[in-house]
Amino acid sequence: MTPPKLALLAIVATFAYLGLAILGQGGFAAFFSHPALIALAVALFLLTGAALFTKGNLSRGEREDRANRWVIAAFGLIGVLAAYLPAYTDRKGFWVLDGETVRWLGVALFAAGADLAGFCARAAFQRVGRDPAGA
Repeated sequence: MTPPKLALLAIVATFAYLGLAILGQGGFAAFFSHPALIALAVALFLLTGAALFTKGNLSRGEREDRANRWVIAAFGLIGVLAAYLPAYTDRKGFWVLDGETVRWLGVALFAAGADLAGFCARAAFQRVGRDPAGA
């Protein structure tokens, strides 16, 4: 089970991410007027809820050089753009192929991609080399 603070952070971050998409689409009415976007919001919350019960973690892992911390800001900027920009371009009609059909394809790819990521995270692997606990 996920610690309560991490669960709260995941839920708040999910609302923020969805909020950026709603803002990019032009508001609640514009976002939720598309059935595919309603399905996408439901899938986002279902996957977030399911993620709280997985064995994945956010541990620090191996120590790395502190000079590499700039990537956190870069990933943050990419995340904000990934949340806002697709909804904004959809609203403006820029880079839009076929509206509702492509939206449903996006919902399917989102759900399948999240499932594929979960599957890959569960894949077992074996390290080759000397056993540190042994001899």
